[in-house]
Amino acid sequence: MATVHLLHAGYAGDRVASSVVLVLDGAARIVVDPGMVARRSLILDPLAELGIAPASISHVFLSHHHPDHTINVALFPEAEVVDFWARYVGDEWLDHDGDGYHLSPMAQLWLTPGHTEEDASLMVEAVDGTYAMTHAWWRADRSPALDPFAPDQAILEASRARILAAADIVIPGHGEPFRTGR
Repeated sequence: MATVHLLHAGYAGDRVASSVVLVLDGAARIVVDPGMVARRSLILDPLAELGIAPASISHVFLSHHHPDHTINVALFPEAEVVDFWARYVGDEWLDHDGDGYHLSPMAQLWLTPGHTEEDASLMVEAVDGTYAMTHAWWRADRSPALDPFAPDQAILEASRARILAAADIVIPGHGEPFRTGR
């Protein structure tokens, strides 16, 4: 069964940094949204404490393509990068199965448009519950209720409902985890 480790709780306001997560699932070592964390040691030190070298990361999952979620991807030079529509290995652009694509046995990509039209969430069946790493919400208080960047709030609400129906714990794009009460 997989384990989920919050490496950095993000924030959004005058300054912005994404929540960065590590998922361990068998041989898979997945980093989620290694974005604009100004001091890279805030990502690398927690990895080192877990005995994980950056070169041993197998996948980097991107919830969407805003720089505050992508800028530190190069910290993981051996990783396959996975986004809403493809996988990238070295200089190769490879397809994946889209909604439901498995990065590992317990980690699955869901297409969850809302914050952008190209949003995806990583759903993980972990030892302590089902996790969603997502930008459907920015913060642990589930704010903002109305996403100012969402091209269609109704589509975002549908993605939120889908996530809440399946997840026990949500790690939002810029904050601490919250329990869904499911």
